[in-house]
Amino acid sequence: MKLKNRITWLKWNFIMHSIQVIKPGYCDSIQDLGRFGYASIGVPVSGVMDALSAKMANALIRNSQQNAVLEMALIGPVLMFQKEAVIAISGADMSPKLNDIPVKMQTKLAVKTGDILSFGKAIYGCRSYLAVKNGFRTDKKLNSYAAFNGITDLVILKKGVIIPIGKQLKIFRFGHSSIKVDRQHFNNEVLDAYKGPEFELLTPKQQDILLTDGFQIVKNTRMAYQFADVPSLAHKCEILTSAVMPGTVQLTQSGKLMALMKDCQTTGGYPRILQLSDEAIAVLAQKNTCQKIKFKIIHL
Repeated sequence: MKLKNRITWLKWNFIMHSIQVIKPGYCDSIQDLGRFGYASIGVPVSGVMDALSAKMANALIRNSQQNAVLEMALIGPVLMFQKEAVIAISGADMSPKLNDIPVKMQTKLAVKTGDILSFGKAIYGCRSYLAVKNGFRTDKKLNSYAAFNGITDLVILKKGVIIPIGKQLKIFRFGHSSIKVDRQHFNNEVLDAYKGPEFELLTPKQQDILLTDGFQIVKNTRMAYQFADVPSLAHKCEILTSAVMPGTVQLTQSGKLMALMKDCQTTGGYPRILQLSDEAIAVLAQKNTCQKIKFKIIHL
């Protein structure tokens, strides 16, 4: 194949195996299970906030759990498929529609070239996941597709962006397998957690407050969930800056709790009083501001 013809073919192949963003949502990004092994140089794990929902979407279309998905928060985007594809949607219900016709969540779906997939506001939950057969194929940096500012070129989806996807198979021979979602994943208010390295720095009374009171979410980002101040948890404990990770619950001296999430820093100087389980991180990722949660100690 002549060089000029090969370049033309490559451009056509890229366009045909891709999705165009017609209208972005509130916070859409390409994520996989995370970027591991780089904490020593300050690179966050990143990856999907709700790994349980993301894995479900991939499982429905027999993808590897490692395949990248599109994570959407609160309000979803409008997308146009430039190639027929097999998809699945899981997580928060954002009223997905295909060519203005409602489609089911947790169901394997076939889309055709030119089809428009649109999302609205989340009816329940906070984050929704779109999986496409063979995954999204944005630039892979440090062994991961997970979007993060300063690491990947594409961070948040914008209008007109073309997102490459894996090569699609002949799709119309597939059935429409479906999974019934467990709403407990979205309704659960109790987060399982292990005692953190500095848990014992709290007084017995503060430990009791931590494990019996409910805490209201006041801020919700991919970096951290912050909770309303609890003056009774104020303290004067100081620690050296130490390693933190997604799920680490820190407590400031004024009594503010924060649960670090997937885009968190790799070190911190506040006491690490709890460490959320992987399932608890996924549950928390589906909570919105003003909702309340409780912590429950579990043991290794």
